[in-house]
Amino acid sequence: MDELVAAVEAAPVYGFDTEFHRERSYFPHLALVQLVWPGGVALVDPYQVDLTGLRRVLEGPGLAVAHAAEQDLEVLELACGAKPQRLFDTQLAAGFLGLSAPSLTTLVEHLLGERLAKGDRLTDWTRRPLSADQRQYAASDAAHLLDLHRALVTELDRLGRLSWAEGECHIMLSRPSRRAAPDEAWWRLKEARQLRGRSRGVAQTVGAWRERRAAATDRPARFILPDLAVVAIAQRPPTTADELAGVRGLDSRRAKGAAEAGLLDAVRAGLELNDGVLRQPPGEQIERRLRPVATLAGAWLAQRAAELRIDGPLLATRADLHALLRGGGGSRLASGWRRTLVGEPLRQLLAGEGALAVGSRGELVLEARSHRPVAPEADG
Repeated sequence: MDELVAAVEAAPVYGFDTEFHRERSYFPHLALVQLVWPGGVALVDPYQVDLTGLRRVLEGPGLAVAHAAEQDLEVLELACGAKPQRLFDTQLAAGFLGLSAPSLTTLVEHLLGERLAKGDRLTDWTRRPLSADQRQYAASDAAHLLDLHRALVTELDRLGRLSWAEGECHIMLSRPSRRAAPDEAWWRLKEARQLRGRSRGVAQTVGAWRERRAAATDRPARFILPDLAVVAIAQRPPTTADELAGVRGLDSRRAKGAAEAGLLDAVRAGLELNDGVLRQPPGEQIERRLRPVATLAGAWLAQRAAELRIDGPLLATRADLHALLRGGGGSRLASGWRRTLVGEPLRQLLAGEGALAVGSRGELVLEARSHRPVAPEADG
């Protein structure tokens, strides 16, 4: 392991991938690490070796290349206590070439003209020994990362977009883990925005109780309490054990002893929750008067993404557009390359300096406003 760490640590660029399971656990359980560097490819078995040595690689100066790395970063941080200092995500970078969240297989075929070996994506990576097919599949996933990096850098540099991709990769790397803060876990409920009044406070405290218990027992939150039960408790808060037993979606086996007491305590805390402590879901709604503007601007953004050959959600999400419409400077469209490409034209549109028109080919054209209305103004 020491020799492998030394070899990868000395490389200016290296690639990594992971295989893990989290279907029956709260935290992802790492089952395999794949590494590639200019000198070779290696499969590292976390059941056989101590992975903390990889921290030297991750914290070193080398550029880490990965594909769709968000979950891999979480897994490595849990296993090694570190994330790469520098990252190039091939899926994210491909978005600047107009490819929408391509799979590794698709990207390898598109850019390198090769076909990856087919494998069973639902294979059990925790079983030992790994089969020859499993090892080949795992190695092939990592083996093409450095070639993909070179191909993407060449094309992005030609288009003048390399710095954009590198900036977005840096943002991904600095983004905190996807695990929700306990008091914000209730935001993930499908019905969260339909809850009103004290129901929101109960949803927050019960959701937080569920999240903490799931982490403490390393079980999925849904195993602790289904979403249906959380919503039912929030809508009609039980205050006794008998009332709790009648909650829809709540298996009586999940609410016994300490769990029963913890749930009822959480309900009481939610009913008493001060409005100043309630964590409201982030606002995505806009005023009714701005909704037609959002629809038109959204259509122009989609067209603009196609014209620029940039993945639409990478250029601008609905949340980005709504944040711009609400003002306050919190939108990604108000800074950097997005501001140049779409943010400033949209600002002019919203300020009444620009107008959307239909071009000769049926396309939307954002142009200077004439201030000459086509339809006559209504009387009175």
